[in-house]
Amino acid sequence: MTNLCCKLIHFRIFGSELMEKIMQIFSDLQQIFSDLQIQWSVIEILAVLFSIIYVILAAKENTWCWGAAAISVSLYIYICFTAKLYPETGLQIFYLIMAVFGYFMWNKENKEQIKEWSELKHLIIILIGSITTFFMGYYFSTYTDSQMPIVDSFTTVFSIIATYMVIKKVLGNWLYWIVIDSVAVYLYFSRDLHLTSLLFVAYAIIAVFGYFSWMQKMKTID
Repeated sequence: MTNLCCKLIHFRIFGSELMEKIMQIFSDLQQIFSDLQIQWSVIEILAVLFSIIYVILAAKENTWCWGAAAISVSLYIYICFTAKLYPETGLQIFYLIMAVFGYFMWNKENKEQIKEWSELKHLIIILIGSITTFFMGYYFSTYTDSQMPIVDSFTTVFSIIATYMVIKKVLGNWLYWIVIDSVAVYLYFSRDLHLTSLLFVAYAIIAVFGYFSWMQKMKTID
């Protein structure tokens, strides 16, 4: 009987401690999800959907990728502006223009063929892009209320470069996108655009497949 009482006392003491720890874990998890404040709007969902369609079709060299791009960037112009990502807003406007330009470039009689630029040309582009990023970041950090101006400027500048490379069907564009998309994951997540952040994770993965797909097609052309 004494032994049983001891076990009951032991259970009540350590059982209550276990319950307290479990309750604390649940409380911590609740706080984490509360701090994240995950927000997935209908506009963002549609923008993400058409963005994924664009990248998949681009990897397949399908001309209709530019139609999906036009819809996606039109939605992102609104999303980025309301999130105070001004360089990114300007980038989306540029994307819209390039979507029209890209459609006609991919449909002309003498269509662009997949090619690669020299290492020297890539180094010069990266140097120019880095300098431009610095000055753009400085401007937006000094004269606007832009959030994360340097990171935002980096993704903006190099996305413009990479988009031009897509239109000209330069193989290396996919390597640029892998880096850009990885940085964009952090940028959008920090601005509570969590679904868009996940989109850029998908972008980076698709970019890897896009690179090898275009490389294979370039070898076939050669």
